[in-house]
Amino acid sequence: MALPWLEAMGAPDVAAQQQLPRRMCAILFPFGIAMPKDDAEDRQWGWFPTGEGKDFQLTNVLKPLEPLMDDVSIFHGLSHPRCRAMNGHDTGDTFLTANHLAPVTYQNTISLDQYAAGHIGTETRLASLTLSTDGGVGPRTRTTTLSYSDRGQPIPALSDPKQIFERLFGQDGASKQDRRKLANSASILDLVMDQSKSLGHKLGVADQRKMSEFETSVREVELRIERSHGWLDIPLPQVDRDSIAIEATVDAPRDYLKAIYDLQFLAFQTDLTRISTYQIGSYGPSRARTFPGVLGLNPDWHGLAHAAAKKGGPENIGRFDQFLAENLARFLTRLKETPEGEGNMLDRTLVLYGSSNSRTHQNHNYPLLLAGGSGLGLKHNHYLHFDEKTPMSNLFVTMLHALGLQTESFVDSTGPLNGLT
Repeated sequence: MALPWLEAMGAPDVAAQQQLPRRMCAILFPFGIAMPKDDAEDRQWGWFPTGEGKDFQLTNVLKPLEPLMDDVSIFHGLSHPRCRAMNGHDTGDTFLTANHLAPVTYQNTISLDQYAAGHIGTETRLASLTLSTDGGVGPRTRTTTLSYSDRGQPIPALSDPKQIFERLFGQDGASKQDRRKLANSASILDLVMDQSKSLGHKLGVADQRKMSEFETSVREVELRIERSHGWLDIPLPQVDRDSIAIEATVDAPRDYLKAIYDLQFLAFQTDLTRISTYQIGSYGPSRARTFPGVLGLNPDWHGLAHAAAKKGGPENIGRFDQFLAENLARFLTRLKETPEGEGNMLDRTLVLYGSSNSRTHQNHNYPLLLAGGSGLGLKHNHYLHFDEKTPMSNLFVTMLHALGLQTESFVDSTGPLNGLT
């Protein structure tokens, strides 16, 4: 296992620079944004900037990102063509898969993060980190996870900061007791899988689907156990527990969001994983729906989004979107202020941020931005406009290329996204 680059090693050469980690994080917020017309008096509370290309101006909403724009690109016009006709609140499931969820089966496909983890996840203790405010997987079309396996099954998300911290930094050393626990866990899972297979031919279609999802969850645990065996003799990094508000709950959104972002940052900094996803809230019933109340706004995020076109509506939802942007900016700043090689962590970390709605229930022109990756060949500080012929999957292809994967396509892509390299 290679050590991270340290200043004591001297100036890195090109080969050493290429060995530094390449990372990716994807973040979704639900319900869409305000999109007032360009001549509207409340245009400054719309999510999208004014102008185009290099000649653009951020509105109040994304103003917190202004000091970081040399590392940020904003996109206009991108969406998933296969998802445009879907119900407006079903598309959280497809944000990273670009897949049309056909009625009845609602079968999904592999998500971008898991595709990347399948190629670079073997280099770290955790192949990927899946987080959400609500945790678990949620119901079909109202997912509470952004991550889907190569079989299209949802991967359960973690939501409790304390539990996430223990998953990352809990001291599971190489004691005999630890090895015995892993061995016992493996044998129990073998028994469960044998019993589930014996039930298969006795179940109806709906129950078979549920069993398939259950078996996918079991396989995820099996994989974690297998990986744990390989890492038992390698000590976990020591992290100051008090540096994170791990007792934070959704009842205190400021502390909670800060804790989730801090945990992702530390997971990257310690190289426990290089892939993470975070779903801030679900399109269904969500513990995040009350988050706007932290600003004295109506504590109904969904209601704020629906009222975005009414008098005063753009400012209300815009102020909350600005709050979300402030949290994102803090995360990006931490990455940028942390040296790595000849640059900083943000140079080698891709951060995709956005929603799968523009206005509520509308699946066109997603509000999207990509931060980081300057050390991976990406160029930023522009507001790129595209027509609907350009699928969002083109952005995925460019991101995969930046991660070092020579991927020719992802779902419905037509090539890399123009303007980023």
